[in-house]
Amino acid sequence: MSSHVYPKEKEIFPGLQLEKVDDRIMTLNVGPQHPGSGHMRIILKVDGDYIVHCDPDPGYVHRGEEKMAEYRNYITNIPHLERPVIHDSCNILYPYCLGVEELLGLEVPERAKYLRVIAAELNRCVYTQYWLAIYGIFLGHSTMFMWPMGDRELVIDLLDKMTGARVTHAYFVPGGVRNDLPPNFEDVCLRQVNYFEKRLKEYADIFYDNPILISRTKDTGILSREDAIKLGTTGSVLRASGVDFDIRKKEPYDVYEELDFQTNVLKEGDSYARSKIPWLDMFESCRIIRDALKKMPKSGSVRVKLKPNPKGGDTEVYRRVESGRGSLGMHIISRGKPQPYRLKISVGSFRNLIAMPHLLTGEMLGNMPAVYWSLNYWPVEADR
Repeated sequence: MSSHVYPKEKEIFPGLQLEKVDDRIMTLNVGPQHPGSGHMRIILKVDGDYIVHCDPDPGYVHRGEEKMAEYRNYITNIPHLERPVIHDSCNILYPYCLGVEELLGLEVPERAKYLRVIAAELNRCVYTQYWLAIYGIFLGHSTMFMWPMGDRELVIDLLDKMTGARVTHAYFVPGGVRNDLPPNFEDVCLRQVNYFEKRLKEYADIFYDNPILISRTKDTGILSREDAIKLGTTGSVLRASGVDFDIRKKEPYDVYEELDFQTNVLKEGDSYARSKIPWLDMFESCRIIRDALKKMPKSGSVRVKLKPNPKGGDTEVYRRVESGRGSLGMHIISRGKPQPYRLKISVGSFRNLIAMPHLLTGEMLGNMPAVYWSLNYWPVEADR
């Protein structure tokens, strides 16, 4: 029997001197399975109860979104581009529309900018509630599956009234939004958002202050501030490690700079902090929605009328927004045709996945679900 340090361990923990004996190591294939989020596989090597090697294996739900975009025009690209994250479709379409508007020289009406922000924050809550429900199931907390799944219906109903569709809305279009609000939407939205916020507060008693959750996630999968930056993490993963970065604040788009909200930051960098930041962000979404309803112009156009098959110039643009998973950018290259010459989608899920081997190596196998899902990783978005 030979003993050695695995190559990946040297990369992740330079100078680590842990010896492993070959016949003690077992390789486990976690997946490929669909835990409610898209197929994903993690290849683990374990020494007893401890993970000594982790190799994430994405790619099972690749859609070819970037290539498809080259064969559709700037308008007909919208329905398929929201498919990688159907429950956050507004935020994945947001950077695309901002980029196309820059290419085409479009000025979005003021009312449309507020409607976009309201829809984006509602969609952020829908995504986060779904993510939180799966986190509850991962940790064996069935109540924390049923509560978020039920409460998100309040927000889905609002998006249904706003866009005409419950899930894939195709609401954002270059130049604004597809349609204006139905009558009395503002009053209904305010009432349901206030109740939704009241429900969120109750999650503390049942989940975040639960000693079982705390014991399973506190001091588990700790990602330091330095490593979070070095590994290129984003969104809630980055802010849970003490980095105050939110694109809505640092690079505001549309009317975010006119709205009252704050960035939530925790310094612990463990699985508990990473699970708590998205929950805190939903309170800020409620604040943003209320402020936007108050400041939004009461009337006006919601969309710029486009010519058939609008063409961009011989140029390229890059725009990014803060999605439910963090920074989400679109790099669009135009060659003077109605279709993009090239579209590249940069998603937060794939960037956060890079931290998984770093966090899981050295952890106990039983902690894997808590660490994995705290990374706010969405397989379909990462594979796109």
